[in-house]
Amino acid sequence: MMDWKSGSRPSRLVWALLLAVAALALVAAGCGGDDEGSGGGGGEGSIWVLLPDSASSDRWEADDRRFFEEAFDEAGVEYTIVNAEGDAANQQSQAEQAIADGASVILLTSLDTGSGGSIIEQAKEAGVKVVEYDRFNTGSSGGDAYVSFDNVKVGATMAEVLEPAIDALGLDKPRVVMLNGGEEDNNSFLFKDGYSATVQARVDAGEWELVADQFTPGWDNAEGLKIMEQILVSANNDVNAVFAANDGLAQSTITALESAGLDPTTIPISGQDATAAGIQNVLLGKQTMSVYKPIEAEAKVAAAVALALRAGDDIAAIDPGYDFSLIGINSSDGKPAESADGEGVVPYVALVPIGVTTDNVADTVIADGFRTIEELCTGDTSETTFCQENA
Repeated sequence: MMDWKSGSRPSRLVWALLLAVAALALVAAGCGGDDEGSGGGGGEGSIWVLLPDSASSDRWEADDRRFFEEAFDEAGVEYTIVNAEGDAANQQSQAEQAIADGASVILLTSLDTGSGGSIIEQAKEAGVKVVEYDRFNTGSSGGDAYVSFDNVKVGATMAEVLEPAIDALGLDKPRVVMLNGGEEDNNSFLFKDGYSATVQARVDAGEWELVADQFTPGWDNAEGLKIMEQILVSANNDVNAVFAANDGLAQSTITALESAGLDPTTIPISGQDATAAGIQNVLLGKQTMSVYKPIEAEAKVAAAVALALRAGDDIAAIDPGYDFSLIGINSSDGKPAESADGEGVVPYVALVPIGVTTDNVADTVIADGFRTIEELCTGDTSETTFCQENA
């Protein structure tokens, strides 16, 4: 610290130097981008979070972003959160910027396995750790860790709720549809593995009829609507249940059914992500259930993994305050492995999903603060029994 004697004045050169230092300090403080933190935590280098889009689900901006902000702000580390908005080339540029910026860890939710794999290889060549978040990138050498829910269990949870609802229709041979996510996302296959085990068993037993089994390119809801409309035309509107892979595709299904003059409240429909719109559809009876994957838990466990990698710590020793199991996933085919160790195996931090119906909305998404009465009980939903009793 400079000590100016009483009555003396700093020279113009000193003032210029002080202003320059202040300007540099302001620049340094802004290095975290829109969502910044600085200093703190073990290790060195910033953490970059690469989100995929805003269109496939509103969770990425409405939920994941804020939970990462909370985790990294609390840890006191420098971080940047960006969104590719559905553009793989844009996400590639963001990854290159992260590497050039001196990131020590990239937390990646890719748009497709090809572009995601390229980002992983480029980051690893530069000595940057990679956490694959929510979506796994098959065909690459794999990141340093994968954090997601038990995605086969996600699909199985859909089946656990829909199977009795379909049986309750009292039909001789219910006609069901599987409207899957995008083939470019390995999770789509894992979700499908979960619910198709039940569907195929009932079909093989001659108890259900599978009308259609379609993937939706890019998880695009508009494409899902077109696909569902085509399925209804081909089936002459004879569809009794739909395994829709997320809430967006559930809404596409509902829209297609209503356009065809069918009542979605009489047709069991699954969903995933517990979005505000999805839970409203559940309360309205238009959607049977949504799979709640507590995104705060997923994001904060992923943040803990990223912080451990940044510090050079063992991810098995993290204690983020949420339950998880550490298993493995094969980098070649994206199938779960028996162990977190081994050639071609990526450590898989797996969380447990929850099925949400009208019966447990209050005890799950509301109790956790993930959704609020105020955001759910609007428009037509405000007239539901749930809202009348709780609003």
